[in-house]
Amino acid sequence: MKTIFTSFGVPKVATNVLALTSLMRYTSLFILAVIGLLSACRPEEYTPKPRGYAHVDTPVVHSYQKFSQEGFPYSFEYPSYAQISKDTLIFEKTPDNPYWININFPNMGATIYLSYKNINAQQKFAKLLEDAHFMSFYHTKKADYQNDCSFKNQYGVQGYLYEWGGDAASKYQFIATDSFHHFVRGALYFNCTPNADSLLPLNDFLRKDVERLLNTIHWK
Repeated sequence: MKTIFTSFGVPKVATNVLALTSLMRYTSLFILAVIGLLSACRPEEYTPKPRGYAHVDTPVVHSYQKFSQEGFPYSFEYPSYAQISKDTLIFEKTPDNPYWININFPNMGATIYLSYKNINAQQKFAKLLEDAHFMSFYHTKKADYQNDCSFKNQYGVQGYLYEWGGDAASKYQFIATDSFHHFVRGALYFNCTPNADSLLPLNDFLRKDVERLLNTIHWK
């Protein structure tokens, strides 16, 4: 078999082998470079952050002032960091009962809705009490538990304080009455979707204010 040489005196078969080897080497380097580039451009895996809640600063101390507006059948103490407004929606529907008010906590996004009814032949005590119980349970369907305690303050006003657990729409509700002439119902709500964890510090703080109201409410 005759061997064919190139002009450099190297067999043609050997030249083809060298060229193939060189091509494979450059191909391997190119593949490695592409892999490295893709690895460098690969986005970092997203790691979700643990759930957190917006921080709301509560007042350093509880301080109170007296609500004793002329013409109103009741009086009580409420926080100095709260604002009282008339429940205009109720007043428009029942202008003969102007004693429904809201105790607003603007820095906390909370409101205590206070309603008043006079006990008489048309609004008997037993019916008012039944309606108050119904409203309390109706608005707390998502509650995990319910605790209630009776109270009687130094002015002879008595009633119940209801505490609801879990993601209830209202953590605290209460009634205060003399069983003969006056009937007050109150409920604390926040201007947000109920969440027991995020609202825990605020509910704990406002409980003292609710208790102060019940300890000081009396009839005029």
